[in-house]
Amino acid sequence: MALYNFKKIMVVPTAKDFIDLTLSKTQRKTPTVIHKHYQIHRIRHFYMRKVKFTQQNYHDRLSQILTDFPKLDDIHPFYADLMNVLYDKDHYKLALGQINIAKNLIDNVAKDYVRLMKYGDSLYRCKQLKRAALGRMCTILKRQKQSLEYLEQVRQHLSRLPTIDPNTRTLLLCGYPNVGKSSFINKVTRADVEVQPYAFTTKSLFVGHMDYRYLRWQVVDTPGILDHPLEERNTIEMQAITALAHLRAAVLYVMDVSEQCGHTLSQQLELFNNIRPLFANKPLIVLANKCDVKKISELSEENQKIFVDLIAEGITVIETSSLTEEGVMQVKAEACDRLLAHRVDTKMKTKKVHDVLNRLHLAVPTKRDQKCVCKPGLCSVGRRWRRMLQNANWRETLRSKYWDLINPEEKQDKIPEVWEGHNIADYIDPEIMKRLEDLEREEELREKAGEYDSEEESEDEEMQEIRKLASQIREKRKLKILASKEKDTQGPRMPRTAKKVDRATLEKEMVDLGLDMTDKDDSHYAQRSRSLVRKRKREVSAPPTSRTRSQSASRPPRDQSGVRDAKMLKKVKTMMKSSQKEMNRQGRKGESDRHVFDVKPKHLLAGKRKSGTTSHR
Repeated sequence: MALYNFKKIMVVPTAKDFIDLTLSKTQRKTPTVIHKHYQIHRIRHFYMRKVKFTQQNYHDRLSQILTDFPKLDDIHPFYADLMNVLYDKDHYKLALGQINIAKNLIDNVAKDYVRLMKYGDSLYRCKQLKRAALGRMCTILKRQKQSLEYLEQVRQHLSRLPTIDPNTRTLLLCGYPNVGKSSFINKVTRADVEVQPYAFTTKSLFVGHMDYRYLRWQVVDTPGILDHPLEERNTIEMQAITALAHLRAAVLYVMDVSEQCGHTLSQQLELFNNIRPLFANKPLIVLANKCDVKKISELSEENQKIFVDLIAEGITVIETSSLTEEGVMQVKAEACDRLLAHRVDTKMKTKKVHDVLNRLHLAVPTKRDQKCVCKPGLCSVGRRWRRMLQNANWRETLRSKYWDLINPEEKQDKIPEVWEGHNIADYIDPEIMKRLEDLEREEELREKAGEYDSEEESEDEEMQEIRKLASQIREKRKLKILASKEKDTQGPRMPRTAKKVDRATLEKEMVDLGLDMTDKDDSHYAQRSRSLVRKRKREVSAPPTSRTRSQSASRPPRDQSGVRDAKMLKKVKTMMKSSQKEMNRQGRKGESDRHVFDVKPKHLLAGKRKSGTTSHR
């Protein structure tokens, strides 16, 4: 059952394991890498993160414990009383309360030390505050050692408890020890409860399941009960009392008729009367078990009177034998039927049933006419049909009498065809074919008259010239489109052999085109050409430099500023790499980083060697 599945509770670790797991996870998940150039706010962040991570781990694990364990006020009273019997509810609540207090204390410690760490002015101060915070959290958890161990024992025992649904259909077996309760449950269900010939073989509740009338039933086997006051009963007996008090079930009280259990029938009757208040408002059946050894009729008059008095009180008594299975199925059917009827009566007495009944309507058919109930041959309708069937032309009679239309003019009407809500007949012209033939005939007459002949010969010369120019325009337009497409795909192309054009030739072409080239200042062109040559020479002599966009063109690169030559530049880069390497090596040192402090220990690699090997030393 999903509501009380105690097997899903997570394992509660011991205090030592709890601390080791959390600190190990903190070490792995939050490494501290401090470099020389780190500012103090960045160093603070490293250690604040460690404290917060540890606190969050503790908080999550402790919250999981508090969530998984059932709260006695929220679960069914049967399970609440059962846990009180097995574990003492005061100790249970105290342990969970201690865990909750520890969780809140750890949260407060982390909050206080994170606040102090915000004002840490050095690496040493931050590191000491971190150590103090983690140490106080671990001390708080160490003090919960006993509570964690107790909750782990409770978890293990809860996971072994049977899954009992307090609200489903249940049969409950009770009685003195060794009267045959476990043997009976093994017969009627698929359970496999241990059976031994001595008392208190069953020390806890056992559950078996069976099917009856396509329904699933659970049968609960309880430990044996002895006849003494309630406050003197032990834990084993109190489990049976708790089940009797809280489970809505049919009670099967088992009595040993043969008295092989070590208790007389009068003692068993006395126990029955003692726990009888627990049977109130529940179906009750008394099982006279082990009838294969001795039947009720074979008992003494005094013992027979016990069962006679029970029957007189309205209690059902059935003789059974788990060995020969006599009466076992009768008990099963009787108990299940009575429990079903009792559950229906209980639900009918509640207030909810009126709300349901108001919404229900039971349809009852009215009585039919007595004339139509008789055979067709005897009533008027039957006689008419029989006469019609006896007629030779009964099909024609049936068609003419029942199927033909009353108005004969409607026989030739066409059935309307509807498409998308429109009648197709509304959009059809009945004379469309006739009109189409007339149109085709008219077109033939026009073709014969020569209305569609070409008129090119009758055109004047001006019109013909216009047509010729229009065709040339279309051709040029097509060529330009093709050229632009080629330009888009391949890009601008230069001719392979570019002709050199001197100034005189260019001036002559300009004069031919109608431009006057005599008023141009030759000195201006000469000066401009000289400046272009000078600029081109300067660009060729300058060394090639590649700069990024963000770098200023006026300043040299940072790695070359203040350096005389290439030799000095190489030396500077070597010094930079070695200093960075040393800084990185120093920055990795810390309690959360792997570091080999001495690569070649002196006591292993120094001194005079004698007999033996290095590995031996």
